[in-house]
Amino acid sequence: MVGVTSAEGRVVVGYGRLSADDATRPDGDTVFEIGSITKVFTSTVLAELVSRGELGLDTPVQNLLGDEVLMPTRNGAEITLGHLATHSSGLPRLPDNFDPANPANPYADYTVEDLNAFLSSHELDRDVGDAVEYSNVGFGLLGHALAQREGTDFETLIGERILETLHMPDTVVDLTPALRERLAPGHDGRLRPVANWDVPTLAGAGALRSTVNDLLTFLEANLGLSESPLLQAMEFARAPLRHDPVSGTDIGLGWVTATEGGRQFVGHPGATGGYASFIGFDVELGEGIVVLSNSQWSVDYLAYRLFTRDLEG
Repeated sequence: MVGVTSAEGRVVVGYGRLSADDATRPDGDTVFEIGSITKVFTSTVLAELVSRGELGLDTPVQNLLGDEVLMPTRNGAEITLGHLATHSSGLPRLPDNFDPANPANPYADYTVEDLNAFLSSHELDRDVGDAVEYSNVGFGLLGHALAQREGTDFETLIGERILETLHMPDTVVDLTPALRERLAPGHDGRLRPVANWDVPTLAGAGALRSTVNDLLTFLEANLGLSESPLLQAMEFARAPLRHDPVSGTDIGLGWVTATEGGRQFVGHPGATGGYASFIGFDVELGEGIVVLSNSQWSVDYLAYRLFTRDLEG
């Protein structure tokens, strides 16, 4: 599924079929796992709390957690919410006690107790804030800590702070029966059916499912194409705070800013075992793009071609 939005309206186009056994073409309301696109929802909640003055990017994560966990430090420096949201905490991509019982659904059995044990025993290999290192456990921890602070779970937090405000009814962690009927089944790189992923504890890193239409609504709010009380927080979330010399990109709160084909765009990819996704937008031109696929093959290059209008080949 591909969706494009601008001041001129939306264009939503479906390609292919749902599976080898189902020739149905997906549409704008077909549900996909969106993987790490979840991270920009998590960071938008953080940006909103900061813009309201309820938290700061310099708030230590330890302040939001209970006594049962002790956050790692290095040279006296604490990991803050801003470090987690910009992938500069020094935490690894995955916790070192990550040992899934079912590799086909790897996050399903990783518990809060596992996360607490990892944090309480982990020794940082680099100074806090020293460099950008993409961290799923860092963003999962960010979602967990924010939910802890609000006395709720991640799905309720995202729902109350973003989804209800923007009227995005098809973006969820746990599928209702009606949404499950609209779910495109996932496939691996050889187009074989694979299991869906469940991400309970590290939900802030990649638990959401959504549709092209819902994600276009999210992008329209980010671009100011629709009125939203979240606009100030969204603008704050995308503002570059770090530069990653390895990728040549700038890092905001979750969002990544890149220059491709003479255009600067803000975006984030996503992937799970059977899905690939990308959302992004060009602030100057006021255009947003969503690409969702129920195959493991990356759609990043397709999004690049859409942004740059390089549609040949």
